Amino acid sequence: MEERGPWKTLSVEERYSTPWISVSHHDVIDPSGTPGIYGVIHFKNLAVGIVPLDEHLNTWIVGQYRYPMGAYSWEIPEGGGKRDRPPLDSARRELREEVGIEAERWTPILHMDLSNSASDEEAILYVAQGLTFFEPEPDHNEELAMRKLPFSELFDMVMRGEVRDSLTIAAVMKVKLMLLDGSLKP
Repeated sequence: MEERGPWKTLSVEERYSTPWISVSHHDVIDPSGTPGIYGVIHFKNLAVGIVPLDEHLNTWIVGQYRYPMGAYSWEIPEGGGKRDRPPLDSARRELREEVGIEAERWTPILHMDLSNSASDEEAILYVAQGLTFFEPEPDHNEELAMRKLPFSELFDMVMRGEVRDSLTIAAVMKVKLMLLDGSLKP
């Protein structure tokens, strides 16, 4: 028996696995002492997201169709990184692949648990500055649109509910606060 805080895990059985996620069934004793079950989604990669920001407070977002949602989504450049590699290396790769940008300065702004009631997915978000531009090199299975816009316009899109991606919303709100309090300079 394994103890996880006030929970006791009696058994764990993996029910499904892909290169990206696994789903396991847990027989547990909950904090009240009652037997129960818990399903856990394990994400094999770390999520990374980047707000590229130039000296004029412009940023870049990518649009793509998100299969699980059945909808098109505008988002900051984001993707997955191997857990055994530094997250910043993955962020640098994603920014170069998706929008063709490399950056001199990187500021980590958030470390998030994305859905901690059912999964262990973690995300680390960055601001990238001192930008140099190249051709994007998206993965073979990505069909991305890219858009340059003032950061203030992206903030307005978030506030109007036009952007629903959690990494984008969290990163935009944090960057807005950092710009307001002066802890982030253009």
